[in-house]
Amino acid sequence: MKFSDPTLIDCHYIYPQFAGAYLVTDLDRAFFVDNNTSHAVPFLLKELNRQGMDPSQVEYLIITHVHLDHAGGSSALLEACPQAKILAHPKAAQHIIDPSKLIRSARQVYGDKHFEALYGKIKPIPTERVRVISDGEEIQFGTRCLRFFYTRGHANHHLCIMDSGDSGSGGVFTGDAFGVAYPALQRNGLLIFPSTSPTDFDPVEANISLQKIVDSGAKRAFLTHFGEITAIQEAAQQMLRHLEFHEELLNRAIQGSIQPGESLESFCLQEVTQYFKNVLEKQGLASDSDAWKILTPDIQLNAAGIAWVAKKRLL
Repeated sequence: MKFSDPTLIDCHYIYPQFAGAYLVTDLDRAFFVDNNTSHAVPFLLKELNRQGMDPSQVEYLIITHVHLDHAGGSSALLEACPQAKILAHPKAAQHIIDPSKLIRSARQVYGDKHFEALYGKIKPIPTERVRVISDGEEIQFGTRCLRFFYTRGHANHHLCIMDSGDSGSGGVFTGDAFGVAYPALQRNGLLIFPSTSPTDFDPVEANISLQKIVDSGAKRAFLTHFGEITAIQEAAQQMLRHLEFHEELLNRAIQGSIQPGESLESFCLQEVTQYFKNVLEKQGLASDSDAWKILTPDIQLNAAGIAWVAKKRLL
């Protein structure tokens, strides 16, 4: 088996081309980046088999951060890959070793039935099968080099992975640190925007992480949501503009720019909705019902994330 370019696998989470995982093979070894939920594991193993590989050849399961659409399938995939270890930020590692807090908070948000439908079973992972990754650490994988660097902003336990070396892709696996770019929204040019979901959004750190990705020298960005971006500079400029809006909104929320009787949540939702309405108008997608359907969950999450941080800073 020769080395491969990263292969994007659609995890069919919520709807097609919304969340993905990546498979990389190098000679007789393989690793996954992000693994979505336990429901996605069959899709990941099917692609592994299609490339002529066996689960016993999977060496690493790398998670960019512990949000359940990125790491919820860790225990199920680990059970299927007997030689694999999970690579994770130290703060993420503690939550996959003991996922009780993650599970409890997600069940509170979604309810038991919806939680099971979205995420299935999430089991604790043995400590000995988790490798904590340091900022700037490098791992040689065949003829490629994986360099890990911390990228706070979306989450304080987020990391990205630069894939370089003789067989490397020259790209960086960005998780959510370089935003989201759904294929269905790319009809009239690039449309990429940040995810400011609860609970750790930090606009200053998000900007720092964005610059780290640009400065990595990567020619390609492999987004979990969804797929490959090659226009790195254009994407970064869009992200900067959108992050500026979210930071301004956060400051306004903290400074009390809401109307009497209005909640932070409703204020932020109204502002984020209007902002993305303007974004879609500029893209020629304002009257596209499918575009609104795709964007609505992110609008709600981004607004909730801003409101959450504003409340925390007001305490």
